[in-house]
Amino acid sequence: MKNLRITVNGTAYDVQVEELGAGSAAAPVAAVPAAAPKAAPAPTTPAGSTGAVQVNAPMPGTVVSVEVTQGQAVKKGDTLVILEAMKMENEIAAPQDGTVASINCAKGESVDSGKLLVSLN
Repeated sequence: MKNLRITVNGTAYDVQVEELGAGSAAAPVAAVPAAAPKAAPAPTTPAGSTGAVQVNAPMPGTVVSVEVTQGQAVKKGDTLVILEAMKMENEIAAPQDGTVASINCAKGESVDSGKLLVSLN
């Protein structure tokens, strides 16, 4: 009997594998999750507290980093979020001067096109 750890889609499973001789049959052993995967951090602000100016993802991708903090003053063109799409890092910039009202994404999160990333006042 061998004990192995197998990871499938980020979830680790501890399994026992029995080596069988020719013509032997054995019942399969059920896989049991070893540990729960880490949950993505919750957005910085609760839903419903967004600012007047919404900055949405222009394409589907993965958030590489969030470059601002809630309450931070930003100028037009300042980088708010870096989004990776098709192996390219894209800087998502502030469309106008303002203050960061909410951050609605987290590092490592996969986002769809049009998802709210940051809102400004």
